[in-house]
Amino acid sequence: MDSSMASAGGSGDESSQNLNNGRKTSYKRLTAAQTTKLERFIKDCPHPDEAQRRQLAIEIGLEPRQIKFWFQNKRTQIKNQHERADNTALRIENDRIHTENVTMQEALKSMLCPACGGPPCLEGEREHAIYNMKLENAHLKEEHEKVSRLLSRFLESQMISPDQFPQGFFPIIGSSSNAAPVGNSLNQVIDGTPSHDPNVALQVMDSGHNSYASDCIEKTLMFKVAAAAMDELVRLIRINEPFWVKSSTHDGKLNLQLENYAKMFPRTSHFKGANVRVEATKESGIASISSVQLVDMFLDSEKWVNLFPTIVSKAETMKVVERGLAGNRSGALQLMFEQMHVLSPFVQPREFQFLRYCQQIEEGLVIADVSFDSFQQKISTFHSWKHPSGCLIQELPNGCSMITWIEHVEVDDKIQTHQQYKDIIGNGIAYGAERWIMELQRICERFAAFYVEKIPDHDSAGVINSLEGRRSVMNFSHRMLKIFCECITMVDGLDFPLSDLENGGGVKVSIRESRRVGQPSGLIVAAATSIWLPLHYMKLFEFFMDDNNRAQWDVLTCGNQAHKVAQISNGIHPGNCVSIIRPFIPSENNALILQESFTSPMGSYVVYAPTDVATMSSAINGEDSSLLPVLPSGFVITADGEPNPNAALGAFDTSDRLGGSMLTVAFQILASSDGTNMPNRRAGAAVNSLLTSTILRIKDALNCNNLE
Repeated sequence: MDSSMASAGGSGDESSQNLNNGRKTSYKRLTAAQTTKLERFIKDCPHPDEAQRRQLAIEIGLEPRQIKFWFQNKRTQIKNQHERADNTALRIENDRIHTENVTMQEALKSMLCPACGGPPCLEGEREHAIYNMKLENAHLKEEHEKVSRLLSRFLESQMISPDQFPQGFFPIIGSSSNAAPVGNSLNQVIDGTPSHDPNVALQVMDSGHNSYASDCIEKTLMFKVAAAAMDELVRLIRINEPFWVKSSTHDGKLNLQLENYAKMFPRTSHFKGANVRVEATKESGIASISSVQLVDMFLDSEKWVNLFPTIVSKAETMKVVERGLAGNRSGALQLMFEQMHVLSPFVQPREFQFLRYCQQIEEGLVIADVSFDSFQQKISTFHSWKHPSGCLIQELPNGCSMITWIEHVEVDDKIQTHQQYKDIIGNGIAYGAERWIMELQRICERFAAFYVEKIPDHDSAGVINSLEGRRSVMNFSHRMLKIFCECITMVDGLDFPLSDLENGGGVKVSIRESRRVGQPSGLIVAAATSIWLPLHYMKLFEFFMDDNNRAQWDVLTCGNQAHKVAQISNGIHPGNCVSIIRPFIPSENNALILQESFTSPMGSYVVYAPTDVATMSSAINGEDSSLLPVLPSGFVITADGEPNPNAALGAFDTSDRLGGSMLTVAFQILASSDGTNMPNRRAGAAVNSLLTSTILRIKDALNCNNLE
């Protein structure tokens, strides 16, 4: 058998070679006759059993092992052949289907609707398509009317170009990369010499009946208004006379000469009537913060509220038009909203929708604010208009900044302010540049205390032993202050005239349903009022800061004494601090009071809230305090006279103001956790009674009960 296989070494099928498939045992090639017989057999029986393989091996003269390997290899070869054939057939079918698909798509593209000349629409979709087109058409008409109306308003007021200013006025030196683009039809209307024809605005709008065109026009107007505001603000900052003249009184404040101002920056008034007034103030001061940090806070609405919690109660960034350069944010432009409120529920909040524009100039960074009517705002509901205002921030070598601030607003005071606050509001004490500067200086001192690297021994009192705990308590207290300042605006609920509100006096009560994180859930009742006392504002502040007097006015102590468990200093004045107070209540060992107090020549605040040991312990241990519930009450103390300009922050003298003080008292209570147990009027009466009784106790302690 071996010799016959050797003689046929060159014959046989190539697939029959190496039957052992790499095994060590080697076999000689099959003859043509053996291969033919095997192939004939495999057609009838592709999977022979062992007996069949032995029988076949005897018949053709091979070993059973060779027969087994040959059948395995042959089956694999046949399987591969079938797979190749199937793949070829599938590929041909796929090419055919793809060709048909391309042909059908081309045919669909060339099809036209015989009625409108557009792509065909199925019968069931026709009515739906017509309805959608009518809605889109109505929307486009509304956009067209809004943009046309706003364009007409802007085209009516001619802005003076920089060429028209006298030689003595210096141009702005800074980046111009974010100036309004030129070259299109809209910019030729706004920036060029021609045309106050209202049809031009309509032609501009007719060229693009869509929201994209509206956005482009609005963005161009934003840059135009912001650039003009920046130019005006820089000139007002750089030049005092003839715009700013020192007051003849002892305070030496800079007053804006409206006649000289109107000659250089002519504009129409935004409000009309006997109650319209203009407030314009300018002030400078040094704050311990870098210019880059300060600009970042100005351009972040959340940080903006945290920076000025006693002035800005709400803020929102409505649109970011340009982010500006990395680092100093020069060129940044955004549309913002803010609600401002100070001092008393009888001082009306102010709301502004304005553009905030940042620009690097030769002296430093300038932040310019100016009111702006957005296209999305159908009707202007604001009673205040911000003319170009803002500040120049100059970096100093010691990490501080010199701030020059200008605040220039036009106010329509339709709701008469309380008589005692008219001078404070009208003279710019409440919302003027001096208040912004002093509040910035105070909050920068607080920042310095927040980032202190070692806890002072007199601050910890053995209670707060970690920097994380100190910062968590300070964050908790700062959030408490923000909630209190927002509470006294009295705009989130229904006012209850429980007392005589003639001339803006009496007690104002509001009731709101709270579901906000960080406040107790349920029905919250707030009451606030302001009274005049014939005492210096520092005397009042010292009264509330004296622990020995707390039992005379604080109902949380139940008439018992209290002592400070811990104190965190956050300013130059010893009264600027965060305190944790424990009242001596025999029946209650879990009660604590969190309090923040601070004072400045512009006003003093004492804000406090009840809490418990578990809540305060989590903050002291450094845990996140942003979710801890707090419901603050407190006092705002304001002198009713003019501040002494020589009284720097932290330097207080009983002679720096004349007259008495205005004391605002505000309380909040959780009337019901489910909002249904106590009727609104009963809840309002309860907190009103609490507030009035507290005022009586304060007057009694201060020997002021003989006042009407």
